Parts: sequence; structure tokens; C-alpha cells
Amino acid sequence: MPIIIKYGGNAMTNPGLRRSVAKEICNLASEGHDPVVVHGGGPFIGAALKDAGIKTEFVRGLRVTTAESLPVIESVLTRLSKILAQDIGQAIGLSGRDSNLLMASVLNADLGFVGSIKQVNTALIENLLGIGLTPVIACLAENRARDDVLNVNADSVAGAVAGALTAPVILLTDVPGVLDDPSKPESLISELSAKDIKARIAAGRIVGGMIPKVESALEALSQGASFAVITDGRLAENIPLALMGKTGTRIYHD
Repeated sequence: MPIIIKYGGNAMTNPGLRRSVAKEICNLASEGHDPVVVHGGGPFIGAALKDAGIKTEFVRGLRVTTAESLPVIESVLTRLSKILAQDIGQAIGLSGRDSNLLMASVLNADLGFVGSIKQVNTALIENLLGIGLTPVIACLAENRARDDVLNVNADSVAGAVAGALTAPVILLTDVPGVLDDPSKPESLISELSAKDIKARIAAGRIVGGMIPKVESALEALSQGASFAVITDGRLAENIPLALMGKTGTRIYHD
């Protein structure tokens, strides 16, 4: 069965840690699992936009993407998919432009060129897994309405791919999971239901970049994913531990 791993955050900027994560992904493949990696690149994008003199704005944890910033974002993410694929070894770097892998429509005009996934080419993913290659997917999607590309939140892409493949999803981030008190890493919540998540968002207890993560987990579950876990990607060993339910926050239906 495929296992969707969303990789992103500051852990990607540490080459040693990145190689450790790649090793764990290789181990999954050697143990008979079929890992599919979906990645963002926030720190790299932020640095590239700063170098280009382009300001960045976020709304509810999502990066506003302008016509000026989109080519920079696409360049960074496309290159990063190749680097991560090289780290893993038997892997191939892709974006949503490749063979209609990801199709999207504009999510919200206020966010600019930001997309919402509408279709996943599962046949392409399954064919690559069938010949022993790990797909490494950059969070870019083809715009269904126009011949261009949309930037999509990587958590949302991971959730959509997991739902399309009815596969579990592990969302790696820079914190241990969903925290009862964001200022206290020890306040990890081991399990959350959809009802719990909605109440915490409404009360302002889940905020910022954690909102798209929990919403993506719920969306994946609603589409058929077997389970979703949010855990700390700065510890490579959390990948196998997440599969065993021994780390992070496990998201489940009510």
C-alpha cells in the first residue's frame, strides 16, 4: 500500500537530516511499502523571494502567490524535487505539470495563484511505484482553466494524493504535532477528532500553518485515507514510528 509522506519545513535545510529522512524513506521501500513523497519548500522559497526583492504575505497559513512570485516559487520547488529524489536514490522528481499529475483550480482570488487540487493522476503514481521508483512531488499543479501553473499548499497536496490513493498520510513539520499550548512542546495531543479540530480552530487554539495541516488531514480521511499523522520531521525516526502510532498527533473521524 502507498504511504504518503509530506516533507517540508526547516528540516529540509539541514543536509545531514535530509539524508537521514531519505534513508528512512528508502527503508520503507525496501520493507515492501510504497512511499510517495510530497514536498514544500518554505524556507527555500522565502530566501529566494527575499533575494529577488519580493515581499511575502500569508493568509491563514497559506502563502499569497503573485504573478511576480510564481516563477520564483516554481523554479525553487522544481529544483528541490530533483535534489530530494537524488537523496532518496530510486526516486524521480515531479511536479503537477508532468503528465497531468495534479490538476487544480484557483482556491481564492485573494491568495492569487494558489490552487485547490481537483484531480490526481493516480495511474502515473502507481506505474512509477510498480517499477520501483519513489515519486517525489513538488506542490505545483496545472491550472484546469488556463495553460499555466498554480502554487498549492504542500499539506493540501499530500492530503489530496492520500485521498485519491486511499493511503495513509504522514505530515512532517517543525513541531512534535498538534500542541494544546503552542508555546509548550510537551503539550502534545496524541489524538484529535474532526470535531475537536473544528472547535480548536474556532477558539483560536489551532492557528497559522497548523490550520492547513489539520484541514488536509481531515480532507484526506474524508476521501478514504486510512489514517493521518502530524509529527516532527526534524527526527527521521518519526517516519516509522508514525506508522506504528507511536509519535505525533493522529487524526481520526468522529
